[in-house]
Amino acid sequence: MPTFHLATFACDVTPPPGHPLCGGWIEPVRAVADPLQALGVILLGMGRPVVLCAIDWCGLRNQAHRLWQQALARAAHTVPENVAVHCVHPHDAPFADVEAERMLERVPGGPPSLDLKFFERVVAETAAAARAALARTTPFSHIGAGQARVEQVASNRRVIGPDGKVKYWRGSATRDATARAEPEGLIDPWLKTLSFWQESRPLAALSYYATHPMSYYGHGHVSSDFCGLARQQLQEEARSVFQIYFTGCAGNIAAGKYNDGAVANRPVLRDRIHAALKQAWAATKRQPIDGWEWRVEPVKLPPRAERAFGEEESRRLLADARAARALRANAAFQLAWLRRLDQPIDLTCLDFGKALVLHLPGEPFIEYQLKAQALRPDAFVCVAGYGDDGPGYIPTAQAYFEGGYETTVALSGPGSEKLLQEAMARLLKAAKGT
Repeated sequence: MPTFHLATFACDVTPPPGHPLCGGWIEPVRAVADPLQALGVILLGMGRPVVLCAIDWCGLRNQAHRLWQQALARAAHTVPENVAVHCVHPHDAPFADVEAERMLERVPGGPPSLDLKFFERVVAETAAAARAALARTTPFSHIGAGQARVEQVASNRRVIGPDGKVKYWRGSATRDATARAEPEGLIDPWLKTLSFWQESRPLAALSYYATHPMSYYGHGHVSSDFCGLARQQLQEEARSVFQIYFTGCAGNIAAGKYNDGAVANRPVLRDRIHAALKQAWAATKRQPIDGWEWRVEPVKLPPRAERAFGEEESRRLLADARAARALRANAAFQLAWLRRLDQPIDLTCLDFGKALVLHLPGEPFIEYQLKAQALRPDAFVCVAGYGDDGPGYIPTAQAYFEGGYETTVALSGPGSEKLLQEAMARLLKAAKGT
């Protein structure tokens, strides 16, 4: 049997006082409720190393994502396309688009979205942590797979009425009792955990679940929120097993049915995720491995055709000092997206045979996660969303006709669904006709 090794790394990425949160759309940092982390694992032994990293930030767009990816690639002696960097997506956390921030800095009164020096520092520190981790690698011989149902957390944000349009929209905190009373809707109730073992000794656990991870936000209190807190609680209980949490395809999924925004609900939601993490671990079955494949599919997603998403209108709004700060920031994000359209987004897949991990960009709708699982019904398929967040929300083509919040801000057009599904099928080596 060949010898495989892994290394784990962690880095504090908590923003300083006054730093913008969620791209500057909400209150900046006033206090730290709990610290934010970048957590990763490096896999060695099959050619170029593979890096998987989850960051407790809201999002990394375009150049910000590439810079973090490139820094980790250099640290791990691999290539950027072998590095999967994803955000967990809490909102009381930084949201990074380097080019958009530079555009905001160049216009009078531009609202700040990111401290570029802070960003450069945490990227360098995360890379240094990954580099140092290579000095203490551990051999592994098995992977484990386990899953558990999460009770009363996820619900579909989009409640469709009899006319085929969005009737209710349930955010992370939904105060409308009528909207909360609607059914859960389409979700993926399963939390999946992929783990790495040296024979019978567990080393690291990577967990995947699809929901927006916010209970409440906007008061300037930095937090990884209930998913990050559940991960940390499990880490404290089982210190010898390195815990990482990835958010799945949660673009249209949140806890709104079960959360009215009350502060007391955060620990309740945390405990429900924690219970599922423990149950998935208890259900884990190990199997020996003889290697893995890492596959890459570059995709160019089409831009929106509407005038409001075009360069001329975005430039006008960015320069308008009277416009709301959120609108000006969003105009900068739109321009940054338009300027990178010629540079594809890499979709990637880590394939162990009977267990696979699919890495997707943006905020994909839950339908993409369910489609990935349907493409490989013979395998344990984990899906991580919130990679390169350049396109923002990635709805289904049908969703653009249904309306609702996500389609008013999504930067890629309805043609994205077909392109992504075709790339997913190739990455997952799906049988023809599925």
